[in-house]
Amino acid sequence: MNRLVIELEDLREQLKSARRSPKPKMLVVDDEPDNLDLLYRTFRRDFNVLKADSGARALELLAEEGEVAVIISDQRMPEMKGTEFLSKTVPEFPDTVRIILTGFTDVEDLVEAINSGQVYKYITKPWDPDELKTVVQRAADSYDSLKSRSIELERAQAQTKLLATILEASDGQIFDDCAGQLAAAFIERFGLDRCVVQGARSGQLSQGISRPDGDANLAGDPLTQSVLADRKMQVCINVAANPELAAAEFYQTHSVQAHVVIPALHRDNLEAVVSLQFTTAVVLDERELTQMYLAVQQAAFVLTHLS
Repeated sequence: MNRLVIELEDLREQLKSARRSPKPKMLVVDDEPDNLDLLYRTFRRDFNVLKADSGARALELLAEEGEVAVIISDQRMPEMKGTEFLSKTVPEFPDTVRIILTGFTDVEDLVEAINSGQVYKYITKPWDPDELKTVVQRAADSYDSLKSRSIELERAQAQTKLLATILEASDGQIFDDCAGQLAAAFIERFGLDRCVVQGARSGQLSQGISRPDGDANLAGDPLTQSVLADRKMQVCINVAANPELAAAEFYQTHSVQAHVVIPALHRDNLEAVVSLQFTTAVVLDERELTQMYLAVQQAAFVLTHLS
């Protein structure tokens, strides 16, 4: 059986397999059906290609489908020119990379669009397929790089906020108050559905707190028992795919479909167990799991001084 319950140091290969991402989305816009079909055939192997025969229809598709990595639009279309359409996509989808196809020398429109950041590049008709593929691949790479930087910035800001909350919680003296504050902060930071912080001394679980309110006893969880035994982080990214966990009463009762259980260690002593729960299977990358682990260790110092 492919084991999905893993320790932190064994995550790399499992997560690499789990996060194989779907094809990036691309939107192609052209009022000429032949050109639209040609663009679709050119990119369908590498992208999830959406097609629209006008700027208005393209805007409707974006409203339905959400952000795409790349938009390729013809410039000369009835009712709405390509540059006008693309300008309307900027406020909601600033990271999307936009490419214009033109058979005319609309220099003024194109220069204005490029200078304002609305267009990444323009390609003249008839286009060379290899040249267009190269441009689109660079555009997709640029999008990926930009999104990665944005995600890292958001994570850094969220981690800083979480650390501030942990430091604020250190002023507390009562376990329920402090642990509840920490649990709420973990939920906000990591997008959890539920978090349990349960004290653990001498290898035994003690008082606990759950956010949102509910059962705070982790005694029936096999992953928690593993943490108590070896004090190592345990992760299950898809409970349904693990028959042993899926059959456990804890998972049937609490509807947990992904679970991260982390020991809170202070001076090599186990102070608490922190349970990060999701009601659906998730894909977590190694960096996010490492940040979860480090945040719990930062909280361990606070928990060890509580009554």
